[in-house]
Amino acid sequence: MKVIGEIFRRSGAFFIRRAIGSDKLYWAVLSEYVKTIIRRGYAPLEFYVEGLRSRTLKALPPKLGMMHMVLEPFFKGEVYDITLVPISISYDRVVEESLLAHELLGVPKPKESTMGLLKASSVLQENYGCMHVNFGQALSVRQLCQGRINRNHYNLRPRDLPQKPSEDMQAGVSWLAHRVVRVQEQGSVLSPWSLMACTLLCSPIATLVQEGLAWETLTQSTLWLRKQALDFGAHLNWPGGESDEVMSSSMALHHSLVQRRGGQVFLVEEEGFGGRRPISAEEGVAWRAVAVLMVASYRNQALHVFVRPAMLAVAMHITASRRRSELQAFFIFLLDVFSNEFVFTPGQSSQDFEEACSLLGNAGAIQSNQDEILVTDAGRRTVSFLKTLLQPFMDSYQVVYSHLCAEGVHTFSDKQFVTGVRKLATGLILSGELQTYEALSSDTQKNALASLLRLEAVTKLRTVDERMEYGVKKSSVRRIGDMLCT
Repeated sequence: MKVIGEIFRRSGAFFIRRAIGSDKLYWAVLSEYVKTIIRRGYAPLEFYVEGLRSRTLKALPPKLGMMHMVLEPFFKGEVYDITLVPISISYDRVVEESLLAHELLGVPKPKESTMGLLKASSVLQENYGCMHVNFGQALSVRQLCQGRINRNHYNLRPRDLPQKPSEDMQAGVSWLAHRVVRVQEQGSVLSPWSLMACTLLCSPIATLVQEGLAWETLTQSTLWLRKQALDFGAHLNWPGGESDEVMSSSMALHHSLVQRRGGQVFLVEEEGFGGRRPISAEEGVAWRAVAVLMVASYRNQALHVFVRPAMLAVAMHITASRRRSELQAFFIFLLDVFSNEFVFTPGQSSQDFEEACSLLGNAGAIQSNQDEILVTDAGRRTVSFLKTLLQPFMDSYQVVYSHLCAEGVHTFSDKQFVTGVRKLATGLILSGELQTYEALSSDTQKNALASLLRLEAVTKLRTVDERMEYGVKKSSVRRIGDMLCT
């Protein structure tokens, strides 16, 4: 981008390739450049630990390449310590909300250009609410690595020779990166609209479009959810004044997504170019999916607050068990399945389970001891809501499993996979068997595939012409799907 690129460079930014691949020379030069900045310490280095932008507005599992480069001078003893400062950026309304939803449905991202930026200046006439930037507690790498990472590996060879990190070193870097993302999540600020989006998506989508949700029901449910979120430790941007005014203001800010008519709140479906109607039932599903995915993205901003208690709620529902050991085992299974969908620190599943129990216990939703976990009468609504919150992801994953277990599906490419799952999901939505439009999201589909790869239910195959394809172990996929059945 002319002019803009030069402004970035003069501000201290440097550009790197999107994909380095097997270019060892490029990796070596980039790595040495980054490590030189760290060793000299004349300026802080800012980078996004997640590595790419989130189209769903959820936190993403961290990419470890840049983190490895940043931490290596400490591992080699070239600097005494490195300080990591997690920064959380939260938006009331995202400028590219519609663009992100279309990308999830397979519409290519428009190419960026200076002229395009100037033409898009009209969007600044819209109101986008507030942006919150939170600088988290600084993390000392030296203190965090104490007793966790053995740096002697780097003392066995000259420092100037490149070395492959040991397994415990890689695990340590992964742990640190996940720790940073978790602190960023905890520092993010939720808007009233995020909680309202959670409430809206608990209703059937067809009802939201045709009949709407009563405004009084929405406000009461959101106020109840506000209390739950605060009990779970969320940071809320809830301005002073009457709660009805706060939520009305949030509705006005997101007028492109929802409208209030006659005491009812309706989901606004996207209109085609020139106001035309969809030319097919399939196109109509895609148009409605855009609206749903935009609302879902704001619900996703709040998921990190509820996801661990929600997984315990799902475990209690599916297993129908009170035994703590059985619930913990199924909870850990859910972490394995959804670890690409949500961010969990590797090796801390037991701590995540205890955190879920503690949060639900402090909220009065469960009573627990060493052997059993019981849902209280007062906690039934909380547990039901949490289960509903995760239902779209479980339904979407089941669609992926159904596609992979269908006859004729043995090996496939990435493109064939996304196309096949999207076609199946569209058909199920049109027949009324599926209410979850998020099954059409390419991010959710790819997360489900990555989960199956990690669980070894799908394997990578390399064809004669070096193209990447996948093979399916149908029995393993069916077993995972059966375990998730509610």
